Amino acid sequence: MFDLKVINSVLTQLEEERGIPKEKILEAIEMALATAYKKEYGKRGQIVRAAFDLNSGKAEFLQVKKVVDASTVIFEDEAAELESKMPSADEPSDDREYYDSEKHILLEDAKKIKKDAQLGDEIVFPLESKNDYGRIAAQTAKQVIIQKIREAEKVSVFQEYGEREGEIVNGTVQRMERGNIFVDMGRASGLLPFEEQIPGEHYRQGERVRVYLSRVEETPRGVFLRLSRAHPKFLAKLFEIEVPEIKAGAVEVKAIAREAGSRSKIAVASNDPHIDPVGSMVGQRGVRVSTVMSELGGEKIDIIEWSAEPEKFIEDSLSPAKVVKVALNTEEQKATVTVNEDQQSLAIGKGGQNVRLAAKLTGWKIDIQPVKKDSAEAGEVESSEKVEAVEEK
Repeated sequence: MFDLKVINSVLTQLEEERGIPKEKILEAIEMALATAYKKEYGKRGQIVRAAFDLNSGKAEFLQVKKVVDASTVIFEDEAAELESKMPSADEPSDDREYYDSEKHILLEDAKKIKKDAQLGDEIVFPLESKNDYGRIAAQTAKQVIIQKIREAEKVSVFQEYGEREGEIVNGTVQRMERGNIFVDMGRASGLLPFEEQIPGEHYRQGERVRVYLSRVEETPRGVFLRLSRAHPKFLAKLFEIEVPEIKAGAVEVKAIAREAGSRSKIAVASNDPHIDPVGSMVGQRGVRVSTVMSELGGEKIDIIEWSAEPEKFIEDSLSPAKVVKVALNTEEQKATVTVNEDQQSLAIGKGGQNVRLAAKLTGWKIDIQPVKKDSAEAGEVESSEKVEAVEEK
Protein backbone atom coordinates (compact mmCIF):
# COMPACT_ATOMS: atom_id res chain seq x y z
CA MET A 1 0.00 0.00 0.00
CA PHE A 2 1.25 3.48 -0.89
CA ASP A 3 0.83 6.83 0.86
CA LEU A 4 -1.71 8.34 -1.55
CA LYS A 5 -1.59 11.79 0.06
CA VAL A 6 2.16 12.10 -0.56
CA ILE A 7 1.89 10.71 -4.11
CA ASN A 8 -0.89 13.11 -5.09
CA SER A 9 1.01 16.02 -3.53
CA VAL A 10 4.15 15.14 -5.52
CA LEU A 11 2.14 14.73 -8.75
CA THR A 12 0.51 18.15 -8.29
CA GLN A 13 3.84 19.81 -7.47
CA LEU A 14 5.57 18.33 -10.54
CA GLU A 15 2.69 19.41 -12.75
CA GLU A 16 2.66 22.99 -11.43
CA GLU A 17 6.41 23.62 -11.10
CA ARG A 18 7.85 21.58 -13.98
CA GLY A 19 4.85 21.34 -16.28
CA ILE A 20 4.85 17.51 -16.27
CA PRO A 21 1.32 16.09 -16.67
CA LYS A 22 0.09 13.73 -13.93
CA GLU A 23 -0.53 11.04 -16.57
CA LYS A 24 3.18 10.98 -17.44
CA ILE A 25 4.21 10.55 -13.79
CA LEU A 26 1.61 7.80 -13.31
CA GLU A 27 2.99 6.08 -16.42
CA ALA A 28 6.50 6.28 -14.90
CA ILE A 29 5.27 4.76 -11.60
CA GLU A 30 3.55 1.89 -13.42
CA MET A 31 6.65 1.19 -15.52
CA ALA A 32 8.83 1.25 -12.39
CA LEU A 33 6.51 -1.18 -10.57
CA ALA A 34 6.50 -3.54 -13.58
CA THR A 35 10.32 -3.40 -13.78
CA ALA A 36 10.68 -4.13 -10.05
CA TYR A 37 8.18 -7.01 -10.23
CA LYS A 38 9.95 -8.61 -13.20
CA LYS A 39 13.35 -8.18 -11.55
CA GLU A 40 12.21 -9.89 -8.35
CA TYR A 41 9.54 -12.40 -9.43
CA GLY A 42 9.40 -12.50 -13.23
CA LYS A 43 10.79 -14.98 -15.73
CA ARG A 44 13.15 -14.40 -18.63
CA GLY A 45 11.35 -13.13 -21.75
CA GLN A 46 8.21 -12.32 -19.77
CA ILE A 47 6.40 -9.05 -20.57
CA VAL A 48 5.02 -7.54 -17.36
CA ARG A 49 2.78 -4.50 -17.05
CA ALA A 50 1.44 -2.76 -13.98
CA ALA A 51 -1.75 -0.78 -13.44
CA PHE A 52 -1.68 1.61 -10.47
CA ASP A 53 -4.91 2.97 -9.00
CA LEU A 54 -4.46 6.47 -7.50
CA ASN A 55 -7.76 6.21 -5.59
CA SER A 56 -7.09 2.93 -3.80
CA GLY A 57 -3.29 2.87 -3.94
CA LYS A 58 -3.32 -0.74 -5.19
CA ALA A 59 -1.17 -2.08 -8.02
CA GLU A 60 -2.34 -4.81 -10.41
CA PHE A 61 0.23 -6.82 -12.38
CA LEU A 62 -0.40 -8.41 -15.77
CA GLN A 63 1.54 -10.67 -18.12
CA VAL A 64 1.19 -9.77 -21.79
CA LYS A 65 1.42 -12.30 -24.63
CA LYS A 66 1.36 -11.52 -28.34
CA VAL A 67 -0.81 -13.62 -30.70
CA VAL A 68 1.39 -15.41 -33.28
CA ASP A 69 1.45 -18.29 -35.77
CA ALA A 70 4.00 -20.02 -38.02
CA SER A 71 4.07 -17.02 -40.39
CA THR A 72 5.26 -14.60 -37.69
CA VAL A 73 7.56 -16.76 -35.47
CA ILE A 74 10.20 -19.46 -35.84
CA PHE A 75 9.72 -22.65 -33.79
CA GLU A 76 12.57 -24.74 -32.32
CA ASP A 77 12.49 -27.52 -34.94
CA GLU A 78 12.47 -24.95 -37.76
CA ALA A 79 15.26 -22.95 -36.08
CA ALA A 80 17.67 -25.91 -36.19
CA GLU A 81 16.96 -26.43 -39.89
CA LEU A 82 17.46 -22.75 -40.68
CA GLU A 83 20.78 -22.64 -38.81
CA SER A 84 22.14 -25.51 -40.90
CA LYS A 85 21.34 -23.59 -44.07
CA MET A 86 23.40 -20.43 -44.51
CA PRO A 87 21.31 -17.84 -46.41
CA SER A 88 22.83 -16.66 -49.70
CA ALA A 89 23.26 -12.97 -50.55
CA ASP A 90 20.40 -13.15 -53.09
CA GLU A 91 17.85 -14.58 -50.63
CA PRO A 92 15.94 -12.17 -48.40
CA SER A 93 16.71 -12.48 -44.68
CA ASP A 94 14.03 -13.99 -42.41
CA ASP A 95 12.80 -11.21 -40.12
CA ARG A 96 10.63 -13.48 -37.94
CA GLU A 97 11.43 -13.71 -34.24
CA TYR A 98 11.94 -16.93 -32.28
CA TYR A 99 8.93 -18.36 -30.46
CA ASP A 100 8.95 -17.82 -26.68
CA SER A 101 6.09 -19.26 -24.63
CA GLU A 102 6.53 -16.49 -22.05
CA LYS A 103 5.71 -13.70 -24.50
CA HIS A 104 3.90 -15.47 -27.37
CA ILE A 105 0.59 -17.31 -27.63
CA LEU A 106 -0.54 -19.31 -30.66
CA LEU A 107 -3.57 -18.06 -32.57
CA GLU A 108 -5.62 -21.24 -31.95
CA ASP A 109 -4.95 -21.01 -28.19
CA ALA A 110 -5.72 -17.27 -28.12
CA LYS A 111 -9.12 -17.92 -29.77
CA LYS A 112 -10.05 -20.22 -26.88
CA ILE A 113 -9.64 -17.22 -24.55
CA LYS A 114 -10.87 -14.52 -26.93
CA LYS A 115 -13.03 -15.65 -29.87
CA ASP A 116 -12.19 -12.68 -32.14
CA ALA A 117 -8.43 -12.80 -31.47
CA GLN A 118 -6.23 -11.94 -34.45
CA LEU A 119 -2.52 -12.03 -35.25
CA GLY A 120 -0.64 -9.22 -33.47
CA ASP A 121 -3.27 -8.84 -30.72
CA GLU A 122 -2.25 -8.87 -27.06
CA ILE A 123 -3.72 -11.30 -24.54
CA VAL A 124 -3.28 -10.37 -20.87
CA PHE A 125 -3.10 -12.71 -17.88
CA PRO A 126 -3.31 -11.56 -14.23
CA LEU A 127 -0.24 -12.12 -12.05
CA GLU A 128 -0.07 -12.55 -8.29
CA SER A 129 0.33 -9.17 -6.53
CA LYS A 130 3.49 -8.66 -4.48
CA ASN A 131 4.36 -5.97 -1.95
CA ASP A 132 7.84 -7.07 -0.92
CA TYR A 133 10.73 -6.10 -3.23
CA GLY A 134 14.46 -6.52 -2.81
CA ARG A 135 16.91 -3.63 -2.61
CA ILE A 136 18.12 -4.05 -6.22
CA ALA A 137 14.57 -4.17 -7.60
CA ALA A 138 13.60 -1.05 -5.60
CA GLN A 139 16.72 0.79 -6.81
CA THR A 140 15.93 -0.16 -10.41
CA ALA A 141 12.36 1.12 -9.99
CA LYS A 142 13.69 4.41 -8.61
CA GLN A 143 15.99 4.86 -11.60
CA VAL A 144 13.11 4.16 -14.01
CA ILE A 145 10.95 6.84 -12.33
CA ILE A 146 13.78 9.43 -12.40
CA GLN A 147 14.52 8.69 -16.06
CA LYS A 148 10.85 8.92 -17.07
CA ILE A 149 10.39 12.20 -15.16
CA ARG A 150 13.43 13.67 -16.95
CA GLU A 151 12.08 12.56 -20.34
CA ALA A 152 8.65 14.03 -19.59
CA GLU A 153 10.22 17.28 -18.36
CA LYS A 154 12.34 17.51 -21.52
CA VAL A 155 9.21 17.14 -23.69
CA SER A 156 7.40 19.77 -21.58
CA VAL A 157 10.30 22.27 -21.82
CA PHE A 158 10.71 21.63 -25.56
CA GLN A 159 7.02 22.34 -26.15
CA GLU A 160 7.06 25.47 -23.97
CA TYR A 161 10.09 27.08 -25.62
CA GLY A 162 9.23 25.71 -29.06
CA GLU A 163 6.10 27.87 -28.97
CA ARG A 164 8.25 30.91 -28.08
CA GLU A 165 10.80 30.43 -30.87
CA GLY A 166 11.22 33.71 -32.77
CA GLU A 167 10.29 35.83 -29.75
CA ILE A 168 12.15 38.00 -27.24
CA VAL A 169 12.83 36.25 -23.92
CA ASN A 170 14.52 37.29 -20.67
CA GLY A 171 17.25 35.42 -18.83
CA THR A 172 20.07 35.75 -16.32
CA VAL A 173 23.75 35.61 -17.23
CA GLN A 174 25.01 32.34 -15.73
CA ARG A 175 28.65 32.21 -16.81
CA MET A 176 31.03 33.29 -19.57
CA GLU A 177 33.37 30.95 -21.46
CA ARG A 178 35.69 32.03 -24.31
CA GLY A 179 33.46 34.93 -25.25
CA ASN A 180 30.28 32.81 -25.24
CA ILE A 181 27.62 33.60 -22.63
CA PHE A 182 25.47 30.94 -20.97
CA VAL A 183 22.08 32.29 -19.95
CA ASP A 184 19.77 30.76 -17.33
CA MET A 185 16.25 30.83 -18.79
CA GLY A 186 14.58 29.18 -15.79
CA ARG A 187 13.70 25.68 -17.00
CA ALA A 188 16.43 25.53 -19.63
CA SER A 189 19.86 26.95 -20.46
CA GLY A 190 20.57 29.20 -23.42
CA LEU A 191 23.74 30.05 -25.34
CA LEU A 192 24.49 33.55 -26.58
CA PRO A 193 27.50 32.97 -28.90
CA PHE A 194 30.15 35.66 -29.34
CA GLU A 195 29.12 36.31 -32.96
CA GLU A 196 25.49 36.84 -31.88
CA GLN A 197 26.37 39.52 -29.32
CA ILE A 198 26.33 43.26 -29.97
CA PRO A 199 29.96 44.44 -30.29
CA GLY A 200 31.05 46.61 -27.37
CA GLU A 201 28.49 45.20 -24.91
CA HIS A 202 29.77 43.70 -21.66
CA TYR A 203 27.87 41.38 -19.35
CA ARG A 204 28.22 40.52 -15.68
CA GLN A 205 27.28 37.29 -13.90
CA GLY A 206 23.74 37.52 -12.50
CA GLU A 207 22.78 40.36 -14.86
CA ARG A 208 19.35 40.25 -16.53
CA VAL A 209 19.57 40.15 -20.33
CA ARG A 210 17.00 40.49 -23.10
CA VAL A 211 17.58 38.17 -26.07
CA TYR A 212 16.00 36.83 -29.24
CA LEU A 213 15.20 33.08 -29.15
CA SER A 214 16.40 32.01 -32.59
CA ARG A 215 16.34 28.21 -32.23
CA VAL A 216 15.26 25.48 -29.78
CA GLU A 217 17.39 22.31 -29.83
CA GLU A 218 16.80 18.94 -28.19
CA THR A 219 20.09 17.41 -27.00
CA PRO A 220 20.92 14.28 -24.93
CA ARG A 221 21.55 16.59 -21.95
CA GLY A 222 18.21 18.35 -22.30
CA VAL A 223 16.69 21.26 -24.18
CA PHE A 224 19.17 23.90 -25.35
CA LEU A 225 18.27 27.39 -26.54
CA ARG A 226 20.15 29.37 -29.21
CA LEU A 227 19.99 33.08 -28.42
CA SER A 228 20.90 36.25 -30.29
CA ARG A 229 21.10 40.02 -29.84
CA ALA A 230 22.58 40.64 -33.30
CA HIS A 231 19.76 39.03 -35.30
CA PRO A 232 17.78 41.46 -37.56
CA LYS A 233 14.53 40.00 -36.16
CA PHE A 234 15.59 41.09 -32.66
CA LEU A 235 15.30 44.68 -33.92
CA ALA A 236 11.88 43.94 -35.49
CA LYS A 237 10.58 42.36 -32.25
CA LEU A 238 11.78 45.32 -30.15
CA PHE A 239 9.83 47.68 -32.41
CA GLU A 240 6.81 45.36 -32.17
CA ILE A 241 6.85 45.84 -28.39
CA GLU A 242 7.18 49.64 -28.65
CA VAL A 243 4.88 50.28 -31.63
CA PRO A 244 1.25 49.16 -31.09
CA GLU A 245 0.49 49.80 -34.79
CA ILE A 246 2.76 46.86 -35.76
CA LYS A 247 0.93 44.44 -33.46
CA ALA A 248 -2.41 45.75 -34.74
CA GLY A 249 -1.27 45.13 -38.35
CA ALA A 250 -1.61 48.79 -39.41
CA VAL A 251 2.18 49.11 -39.89
CA GLU A 252 4.28 46.33 -41.40
CA VAL A 253 8.06 45.80 -41.28
CA LYS A 254 9.02 44.94 -44.87
CA ALA A 255 12.81 44.63 -44.71
CA ILE A 256 15.72 45.02 -42.29
CA ALA A 257 19.45 45.44 -42.89
CA ARG A 258 21.55 45.42 -39.74
CA GLU A 259 25.16 45.71 -38.64
CA ALA A 260 24.70 45.09 -34.92
CA GLY A 261 26.02 47.76 -32.58
CA SER A 262 26.70 50.20 -35.40
CA ARG A 263 23.79 50.95 -37.72
CA SER A 264 20.55 49.51 -39.06
CA LYS A 265 18.05 50.36 -41.77
CA ILE A 266 14.43 49.31 -41.49
CA ALA A 267 11.81 49.67 -44.23
CA VAL A 268 8.17 49.96 -43.14
CA ALA A 269 4.85 50.25 -44.94
CA SER A 270 1.37 51.28 -43.81
CA ASN A 271 -1.75 49.20 -44.42
CA ASP A 272 -3.89 52.17 -43.37
CA PRO A 273 -3.79 55.35 -45.52
CA HIS A 274 -4.40 57.48 -42.41
CA ILE A 275 -1.28 56.21 -40.60
CA ASP A 276 2.24 57.44 -41.28
CA PRO A 277 4.50 54.35 -40.94
CA VAL A 278 7.73 56.27 -40.31
CA GLY A 279 6.05 58.59 -37.78
CA SER A 280 4.59 55.57 -35.94
CA MET A 281 8.04 53.99 -35.64
CA VAL A 282 9.70 57.21 -34.46
CA GLY A 283 6.98 58.15 -31.96
CA GLN A 284 6.34 61.51 -30.31
CA ARG A 285 9.64 63.37 -29.95
CA GLY A 286 11.40 60.16 -31.04
CA VAL A 287 10.55 58.31 -27.82
CA ARG A 288 9.86 54.94 -29.49
CA VAL A 289 12.98 54.74 -31.63
CA SER A 290 15.07 56.09 -28.71
CA THR A 291 13.86 53.24 -26.46
CA VAL A 292 14.92 50.66 -29.07
CA MET A 293 18.27 52.39 -29.64
CA SER A 294 19.06 52.40 -25.90
CA GLU A 295 18.31 48.64 -25.70
CA LEU A 296 20.82 48.13 -28.54
CA GLY A 297 23.54 50.22 -26.92
CA GLY A 298 23.00 53.36 -29.00
CA GLU A 299 22.87 51.63 -32.39
CA LYS A 300 21.83 54.15 -35.08
CA ILE A 301 18.56 53.29 -36.83
CA ASP A 302 17.40 54.70 -40.18
CA ILE A 303 13.66 54.30 -40.71
CA ILE A 304 12.47 54.61 -44.31
CA GLU A 305 9.14 54.11 -46.04
CA TRP A 306 9.01 51.01 -48.20
CA SER A 307 8.01 51.46 -51.86
CA ALA A 308 6.97 48.97 -54.53
CA GLU A 309 8.85 51.11 -57.07
CA PRO A 310 12.54 50.03 -56.99
CA GLU A 311 13.83 53.49 -58.01
CA LYS A 312 11.99 55.21 -55.16
CA PHE A 313 12.91 52.49 -52.64
CA ILE A 314 16.62 52.61 -53.58
CA GLU A 315 16.62 56.40 -53.44
CA ASP A 316 15.08 56.43 -49.95
CA SER A 317 17.33 53.61 -48.72
CA LEU A 318 20.42 55.78 -49.31
CA SER A 319 19.11 58.35 -46.85
CA PRO A 320 20.40 60.78 -45.58
CA ALA A 321 22.13 61.30 -48.95
CA LYS A 322 20.18 63.11 -51.70
CA VAL A 323 19.96 61.21 -54.99
CA VAL A 324 19.90 62.84 -58.46
CA LYS A 325 19.00 59.79 -60.55
CA VAL A 326 18.54 55.99 -60.30
CA ALA A 327 19.13 53.80 -63.37
CA LEU A 328 18.17 50.11 -63.12
CA ASN A 329 19.61 47.04 -64.85
CA THR A 330 16.95 44.38 -64.10
CA GLU A 331 18.91 41.55 -65.73
CA GLU A 332 21.84 41.97 -63.37
CA GLN A 333 19.65 43.31 -60.50
CA LYS A 334 21.98 46.32 -60.43
CA ALA A 335 21.20 49.98 -59.76
CA THR A 336 23.46 52.86 -60.84
CA VAL A 337 22.77 55.81 -58.55
CA THR A 338 23.90 59.29 -59.53
CA VAL A 339 24.54 61.84 -56.76
CA ASN A 340 26.13 65.26 -56.56
CA GLU A 341 29.81 65.26 -55.66
CA ASP A 342 29.15 66.74 -52.23
CA GLN A 343 26.70 63.86 -51.51
CA GLN A 344 28.92 61.01 -52.71
CA SER A 345 30.72 60.36 -49.40
CA LEU A 346 27.38 60.58 -47.54
CA ALA A 347 25.75 58.07 -49.89
CA ILE A 348 28.64 55.62 -49.56
CA GLY A 349 29.00 56.13 -45.80
CA LYS A 350 31.91 55.44 -43.48
CA GLY A 351 33.68 52.32 -44.74
CA GLY A 352 30.92 51.90 -47.33
CA GLN A 353 28.37 51.14 -44.60
CA ASN A 354 25.48 53.26 -45.91
CA VAL A 355 25.51 51.81 -49.45
CA ARG A 356 26.16 48.30 -48.08
CA LEU A 357 23.10 48.46 -45.81
CA ALA A 358 21.00 49.98 -48.62
CA ALA A 359 21.96 47.06 -50.89
CA LYS A 360 21.00 44.51 -48.19
CA LEU A 361 17.72 46.30 -47.57
CA THR A 362 16.61 46.58 -51.21
CA GLY A 363 18.19 43.42 -52.61
CA TRP A 364 19.84 45.41 -55.43
CA LYS A 365 23.55 45.86 -56.18
CA ILE A 366 24.11 49.60 -55.88
CA ASP A 367 26.84 51.54 -57.68
CA ILE A 368 27.28 55.19 -56.65
CA GLN A 369 28.34 57.55 -59.45
CA PRO A 370 29.01 61.29 -58.92
CA VAL A 371 27.64 63.91 -61.34
CA LYS A 372 30.50 65.03 -63.60
CA LYS A 373 31.38 68.72 -63.21
CA ASP A 374 31.40 69.40 -66.98
CA SER A 375 27.97 67.86 -67.51
CA ALA A 376 26.63 69.72 -64.44
CA GLU A 377 27.93 73.06 -65.79
CA ALA A 378 26.57 72.25 -69.28
CA GLY A 379 23.23 71.49 -67.69
CA GLU A 380 23.27 74.80 -65.83
CA VAL A 381 24.10 76.75 -69.10
CA GLU A 382 21.41 74.91 -71.02
CA SER A 383 18.79 75.58 -68.35
CA SER A 384 19.76 79.29 -68.12
CA GLU A 385 19.48 79.64 -71.93
CA LYS A 386 15.99 78.10 -71.80
CA VAL A 387 14.95 80.57 -69.09
CA GLU A 388 16.28 83.54 -71.15
CA ALA A 389 14.39 82.29 -74.26
CA VAL A 390 11.16 82.05 -72.26
CA GLU A 391 11.67 85.58 -70.85
CA GLU A 392 12.21 86.99 -74.39
CA LYS A 393 9.00 85.35 -75.59
